[in-house]
Amino acid sequence: MFDTEIGNLILTRHRIVINMPLNKLDWTDMFETFFPIAVLLAIAAGTALIMFTLSIIVGKRVKGDVKGSPYESGVEPIGDTKDRFSVKFFLVAILFIVFDLEVVFLYPWAVISKELALFGLIEMFVFIGILFIAYIYILRVGALKWE
Repeated sequence: MFDTEIGNLILTRHRIVINMPLNKLDWTDMFETFFPIAVLLAIAAGTALIMFTLSIIVGKRVKGDVKGSPYESGVEPIGDTKDRFSVKFFLVAILFIVFDLEVVFLYPWAVISKELALFGLIEMFVFIGILFIAYIYILRVGALKWE
């Protein structure tokens, strides 16, 4: 009743069954599939190891007061490190993350926009409209004003 067959897979209501004799499922199929991934991981690990080793061998070791002092964006740190930050910093960071994540949803839509046709276009206009309304609300509340 609910069985669907896709190539060598049989999808039933509660499970997926591989419709292939066991003698065809051997390690060579897995090797062909996962070997490029293993090579990529080996190259990445080798590159990291080579860079780390070269930095130890070639790099200068300078010790002193200037090297050990804290440094933040070209400004000498002054004051107490336990000062509280304004909530505005956190609010702007959270708003950036929210709007950044919403933009990520535009990429899959752009890939399949021709397949979605008019329905997808209308849905994306609704999505962008909601984002625009949220942006206008944020501007009116004054969440992005620095004082």
